[in-house]
Amino acid sequence: MDNFTSKKGAALKTDEGMCAIRHHRLFYRRLTPLRHEWPSQPSLVFLHEGLGCTAMWHDFPACVVADTGLGGVSYDRVGYGRSFGSSRPRGKDYLHVEAQEILPRFLECQQIEKAVLIGHSDGGSIALLAAAACPEKIIGIVTEAAHVFVEDITLAGIRDTVAAYGKRHLEKRLARYHGAKARELFFAWADTWLSPWFRDWRIESCLHRIQCPALIIQGREDPYGTKHQVQSIVAGIGPQAIPLMIPGCGHAPHRDAPGPVRRAIVEFLNAL
Repeated sequence: MDNFTSKKGAALKTDEGMCAIRHHRLFYRRLTPLRHEWPSQPSLVFLHEGLGCTAMWHDFPACVVADTGLGGVSYDRVGYGRSFGSSRPRGKDYLHVEAQEILPRFLECQQIEKAVLIGHSDGGSIALLAAAACPEKIIGIVTEAAHVFVEDITLAGIRDTVAAYGKRHLEKRLARYHGAKARELFFAWADTWLSPWFRDWRIESCLHRIQCPALIIQGREDPYGTKHQVQSIVAGIGPQAIPLMIPGCGHAPHRDAPGPVRRAIVEFLNAL
């Protein structure tokens, strides 16, 4: 356990450990404001992207915790970062398994009764599925670049990434975060999305079950998805869903446009 001061100057307490779920051990990092005056308030739960992990969020969770005064926790999914286990094989329902089986158990492990999910890319899709499956625990969701169906631009972007995997030293960069698992993890992600049997994956049919408010964020220049993802999500959830398209922004709005994203999250949570 350690204490540090965020960029905003708010002192935060950090707590890192391992959470046992099924036969796996998942690494987590909790951030709590030292002046946390409302212990009954919901917790922010950060869900990383398809090639991400807790460390790859960098200081974004700390900034949002400092901005909002709410405690937050992020964790590495099975086969990612500092968690144990293999990311292979994956079925068409691999995001459903994360949302409906792993995440609820993680919330229990962390004794979180009410959660606001903040998910990026795959993590955003997991947030949508979890909110549809566990409305009693999820009181709000924020998604960045979430997918609810497979687009041609998504597959083209993944093919480009696969082609550039070695040339752009992506493997070495991923290895800094995932260690020896990096190559297996990368191709588990890429092969799943590029497989013919995954082409008709879609989750719009569950969106009407989401009862909580939702902030749906996407960069206008996202190389992995178009505005149709946001439009479909908002149409499926209904009037409690707020779309936010950010100009000049790619696949990771919290990195490309941290100021607007943080302001939007604060306004969204204040409205809750």
